[in-house]
Amino acid sequence: MDGLRKIVDQLKPTFSKGGKLAKLESTFEAFETFLFVPNKTTHVGSHVRDYMDLKRTMVIVVLAMIPALLFGMYNVGLQHSISIGETWSIMDSFLFGLIKVLPIIVVSYVTGLGIEFAFAQVRHHEVNEGFLVSGMLIPLIVPVDVPLWMVALATAFAVIIGKEVFGGTGMNIVNPALTARAFLFFAYPAQMSGDKIWVEGLSQGEGIVDGYSGATALAEAAAGNMQNLPSVAEMFFGTIIGSIGETSTFAILIGALILLYTGVGNWKIMLSFVVGGFLMGTLLNVFATDTNPYMSLPAYQHLFLGGFAFGAVFMITDPVTAAQTERGKWIYGFLGGFIAILVRVVNPAYPEGVMLAILLVNVFAPLIDYYVVKGHVKRRMKRFAVKA
Repeated sequence: MDGLRKIVDQLKPTFSKGGKLAKLESTFEAFETFLFVPNKTTHVGSHVRDYMDLKRTMVIVVLAMIPALLFGMYNVGLQHSISIGETWSIMDSFLFGLIKVLPIIVVSYVTGLGIEFAFAQVRHHEVNEGFLVSGMLIPLIVPVDVPLWMVALATAFAVIIGKEVFGGTGMNIVNPALTARAFLFFAYPAQMSGDKIWVEGLSQGEGIVDGYSGATALAEAAAGNMQNLPSVAEMFFGTIIGSIGETSTFAILIGALILLYTGVGNWKIMLSFVVGGFLMGTLLNVFATDTNPYMSLPAYQHLFLGGFAFGAVFMITDPVTAAQTERGKWIYGFLGGFIAILVRVVNPAYPEGVMLAILLVNVFAPLIDYYVVKGHVKRRMKRFAVKA
């Protein structure tokens, strides 16, 4: 590393003020701080004032997503082999998924980082590190058959409208990755809401066995076809149809352990999100009716379906858009999980309510913190009044 440090130090004057390539100073700084911990701290937005700077924090989050990514690649191949009536080995399924998923990741990072670098150069600011995570989140929450041009367009929308207009990383009010997903959902509902988008090759229909629908478990439940739901084991381990990285609760839990062990993830928000979702599912069970069979789905199964587990670990816990106060984190997470299951079951137009619920509580997070702080101030004022 000493040799690499010397090379970087030799190149630095060329990219610094007065150098031949001074216009690319932000770009050079981005690569330098990726390789080495900077000897300074950030001044605005989210920051960590120790050796674990924002860039290294983002890297840990990306590493925590690797189990979900690897399983997602395998599951892409598995679901495709089932759709064509063949039995593939684990390696064949994984390699097939790798070939299909890798271009989505590349498009996401190239588009997002390209825009981030362009904004940094124009503003003469440092390159924001936040897209290291968003660039991986976006591919994991989209269907495998989504056209690459849609991924590029949604990523550009998320970075420009979801982040840069607010000032960049640490200043955005909603999760950029969910902004990309919401953009795709509402801009291209035909491509994002149908059953054929979730399994590779199903939209082309070539070689698909008769009777294979490609419907997700959430779509089956929303339609009242409870008998077609996968087993609890399939839901938990993730061998079901869905977004690339959202199907395996088991793989997501491995990521959660990494985040909690390193202190990057917030267990209060994760736990309260799960509790909120489970309580809402339990209430729906109590008031279940024959007109909506979905309400009778056991509450614990909601935790394994769709993007609930992924949202609990990687989305609702985003430190920029989440509540900042300790009590606010409990309220924020609980409301997110509670609303997610409510939207999922009661509103048939949105069989997956996690995306909308998290975006909603993102917007209300500052208000939650405001009232929590205001409550603290009132209690302290009362104590002072009693002492006086």
